[in-house]
Amino acid sequence: MRAALAVPAAGAGKRPGVIVIHEIFGLNDDIRRISARIADLGYVALAPDLFDGPRMRLLCVARTMAALNRGHGEAFDDLDAARSWLVARTEVEASRIGVIGFCMGGGFALLYAARAPLGVAASFYGAAPKTTKELEGICPVLGSFGGRDRVFASHGRRLEQMLTEMKVPHDVRIYDDAGHSFMSQHTGVLAQLSAYGPMKVGYNAAAAEDSWQRIEAFFKQHLSRSLGGKE
Repeated sequence: MRAALAVPAAGAGKRPGVIVIHEIFGLNDDIRRISARIADLGYVALAPDLFDGPRMRLLCVARTMAALNRGHGEAFDDLDAARSWLVARTEVEASRIGVIGFCMGGGFALLYAARAPLGVAASFYGAAPKTTKELEGICPVLGSFGGRDRVFASHGRRLEQMLTEMKVPHDVRIYDDAGHSFMSQHTGVLAQLSAYGPMKVGYNAAAAEDSWQRIEAFFKQHLSRSLGGKE
């Protein structure tokens, strides 16, 4: 499986690791940019390509989306493989691993964090499960959504309600002036057309930079100690 690895500056000893899960667009330059910025915060960032495989790309996309909808499947096995590879690296502190995902990846981040030994999870404008049962065992969660996104803003409100009910430490914020994919700097005709749809897709510098500050604070708080409880 292809993946992009971003490593902090050398000489700092073992560092926590973060799995970065891409959007529907796959492992592209924008996800590599995000991974590099996570590394700048002091984490070893690994972005696996969930669409990589022997099948045609369209079939890989369909397989991955089906796994997300079912809550199980090969994509979750791929995430397990990525986590195992990451924790085996000499510069990674194996007991301190987090996950961050965007859109499709945000949905995966929540479900995966409920089953894997992770210290923190971040979901950016990703699908939230419909019931708290699907989140049982989840670690602390950071969530960010665009208020102008008529598809996923409601997922942010549901996620906030469920995590509060479950008494899980969390920071969920809805940015009123932002739409979907406000962290991503997409280019091309498709990105431009999507800005006019119901999700109001587009980069929002203010929401993105505030989110980066929240990522830095939340991850520092919850990856600064060893994990416990999950085997």
